Amino acid sequence: MYKKILMFLFLMIMYGTIQGQDGNLSYCDNLIKNGVSLLNKGKYTQSLELLIEAKSLATENKWDKQQFLAFNNIGANYYSLFDYGEALNNYLKAYSIAIHELSSKYEMIVLNNIAILYSKEKKYGKSYEYFNKAYKIAIENKEVKKKGLYAVNLGLVANRTGELDKALAYFQEAIPLLNENPRILQQALVGQAETLSLLGLYKEAKNNLLQILPELRMHGNEDLVTDVLLLLSNIAYNQNNMFLAVERADAMLKYSNQIESRLDAYMQLSKIYTKTGKLELALIAKDSVLSVSNRWNEIKNGRLFETNQIKFEVQNYQSQLKANQEEMKTSKKKFQTLLVASVLIILLIALALRTTYIQGKQRKIIHSRNEEVMALELEKEKNEKLLLEKKLNEEEVRSLLEEERLKNEIDFRNRKLSVKALHLIQRNELLQSIITDLEQQVQNGQQPGNLKDYITKLKNIVQSEEEWKDFIDHFEEVNHNFISAIKKEHPNLNVNDLRFISYVFMKLTNKEIATVFNITYEACRKRRERISKKMNLNDSSTLYDYISGFYN
Repeated sequence: MYKKILMFLFLMIMYGTIQGQDGNLSYCDNLIKNGVSLLNKGKYTQSLELLIEAKSLATENKWDKQQFLAFNNIGANYYSLFDYGEALNNYLKAYSIAIHELSSKYEMIVLNNIAILYSKEKKYGKSYEYFNKAYKIAIENKEVKKKGLYAVNLGLVANRTGELDKALAYFQEAIPLLNENPRILQQALVGQAETLSLLGLYKEAKNNLLQILPELRMHGNEDLVTDVLLLLSNIAYNQNNMFLAVERADAMLKYSNQIESRLDAYMQLSKIYTKTGKLELALIAKDSVLSVSNRWNEIKNGRLFETNQIKFEVQNYQSQLKANQEEMKTSKKKFQTLLVASVLIILLIALALRTTYIQGKQRKIIHSRNEEVMALELEKEKNEKLLLEKKLNEEEVRSLLEEERLKNEIDFRNRKLSVKALHLIQRNELLQSIITDLEQQVQNGQQPGNLKDYITKLKNIVQSEEEWKDFIDHFEEVNHNFISAIKKEHPNLNVNDLRFISYVFMKLTNKEIATVFNITYEACRKRRERISKKMNLNDSSTLYDYISGFYN
């Protein structure tokens, strides 16, 4: 009877354990599936929360496949957020699991991701190494589709490294294998055309690109369409057909609003206009390049800020998850304690003769459980202390980052002010040069009529203070503490003195400052000496170092 009861209880416990594991595995798979879905939608915070929970669950239960998928997709999240270091860290963890616990099928998946990451960083040697490893594994496993994909990637990297014969061979190998994957096939055809163009086979490359362009437009493959248009523009440029080269680059701008595509288009236009001598248009294109580059940097900086914010949120989520897991463990232990107690009670009823023995055993178990609870409480207090220290450190780091951001913003505005000042100086110098030429013509009696009136108007433009007033207003807005500090320390300085000091602070030369004030270089030098004496400086050459001390 005793053995039958014990066997019954054992079977009930095992059944409950197996059912619980199956349910947890299904739950873990759903977490990964939903995390990938959120990643594709660009909801990185929510995606990381689900994937980190899945990773924790898979690690606890030693589910190798789920661990691999969690790490691989966590890496994909950080890749999308431009945090390539964190992405590589997670990819390498997935790679370690793949080579030690899983089949080569999983190894080549993460190798491809690592190679893409290195390619994005323009580390083409490393990129080629990992693409080649994935390619060889695909061959060993007779994975035809994967072999075609990795051959395309190897061809694209070979184009970047200038190994054009090797690139052409990879594309020729890949194209017949990709009939069931139109998207990758189109990429292979574009890559092959790029190789032909780099080899100087412009006619063949152009014909191939024009043949696939309508299909790309029809399927809305925006990135490939812009790649094709850029290649066609380069081919026209190399064939000295500048009109067509400009037309293709303009088509890129009309077709796509993607930052990288527009940057490529403006750089192409700048190159074309420079070669054709249309310097004004080239300058406009270069300005557009700068504008788009700034926008691209803003997007990257925004993504990096978002990454740090997400990391902070993920850390909080991990802390909460850990607390929940500890709570679940405690509940599980309580359940186990109750279960053991129930078993003991049943055994006591069934085996009255062994009551004394079982009671002694029960006291030992209770004592052991109390020690475990005390140990858990001590561990919990220790963890809470560590978490508090971690939060304080994070707050300090955030404060330093904010201070650095504000400093960078002020530096950026001052650079813009310097550029504006130099622009105004160059304009005035040009106008002054024109005035001088015109005055010489008048003196030589070469031009009759209203030429003197025009000279007077030009002088008025040169001497106009409106733009300089606006410039000073902007300078004081950006560096208001700087001006206030100097006024407080040296109240004997007048408005023109402060204006002169502002230009010195912006590192304008005496010649440039003389142009601003419309005075001679010698007069500018004397004014600098006079202001230095007002500020109790023996040497005017130390003026910049002195006033820099007021900027904080």
